[in-house]
Amino acid sequence: MKALRVTGVNKIALLDLPSKKAESGEILLAPIATGICGTDLAIIEGGVDPAFITYPVTIGHEWVGRVIGHGVGVTSPAIGTRVVVEGVIPCEKCRECKTGATNRCDLYDEIGFSRDGAAAQEITAPAKLAHLLKDSVSVESAVLVEPAAVVLQGFHRVSPKAGSKVLVIGDGTIGLLAAKLIRLYKPASVSLLGLRQEQSELVKIAGVDHFYTSEEELTEKYDLIIEGAGALTAVAAALNHSCRGAHILLLGYPDHGAKLPIVIDDLINNDLTIHASFSYTQKSWGEIVALLNSGKIDLSFIATHKFPLIEWESALATIRGGNHKISVPRGKVFLTLGVD
Repeated sequence: MKALRVTGVNKIALLDLPSKKAESGEILLAPIATGICGTDLAIIEGGVDPAFITYPVTIGHEWVGRVIGHGVGVTSPAIGTRVVVEGVIPCEKCRECKTGATNRCDLYDEIGFSRDGAAAQEITAPAKLAHLLKDSVSVESAVLVEPAAVVLQGFHRVSPKAGSKVLVIGDGTIGLLAAKLIRLYKPASVSLLGLRQEQSELVKIAGVDHFYTSEEELTEKYDLIIEGAGALTAVAAALNHSCRGAHILLLGYPDHGAKLPIVIDDLINNDLTIHASFSYTQKSWGEIVALLNSGKIDLSFIATHKFPLIEWESALATIRGGNHKISVPRGKVFLTLGVD
């Protein structure tokens, strides 16, 4: 089978690998599509904390697939079923797992990081972590379950209040998802600070009231600031535009080891609360799937660029294009695997 394999830092290729076999308790799946994001670039370039990555690895942690085989003891989901599978694989025995914090499992294991991901023609995964999707849920929305669950997990951390003035920083996938999903909490207004005017149509569909492409344009303070850009300048902007008593949610990932000097006086005097949120739990994943299956949300507008697996280099180039080299809207970039 073909698989997009990272064998070391800056070593990536589409390789021929042996076919997968589902072990006891597992299902064998044929991926339909898999998203590619900045974290995948970090995996390729060595920017991920070494505690969370094992090389060699097939990338692909945002994906949807069809069940094509069962391991011993598995009868469901049925062959042919379209599913999304939780990537974080909890041990279910440690203190964190027992309290529901499966994102903080002591024995970290995650598809696309410590075990092979879905940028391949086949993948195996624990059957118990598969979630069925209704036919009404598009492939595009399905690919976005993982990052949407990350955003929702962050919201569980901050418990957004109705009537809040919200600022989202970042006009990429995480920022767009945050702007879309925060509407579930009935904010008074949602503003978004990005970098590219070309994103304006996507930002509008996400439900943003005010879109800015320069921090100098911001004249207000906000109750809740959601940082989804993964840049130190974005964290600084969040601090600069917090009202007293504000909550700041950090969702974006700068490179491993990045540091930012902070004026502690400002944090204390302004009674600020900073929340860092890691990954997602089984609860937040299930909630996103339920929202999609119910038709309450549609995330397909965020998926803007599709490439067949064989054109993986073009997909990576699109992401690496930066904020000023691509003159069209860019949301989620994903690879199609030739099945549906």
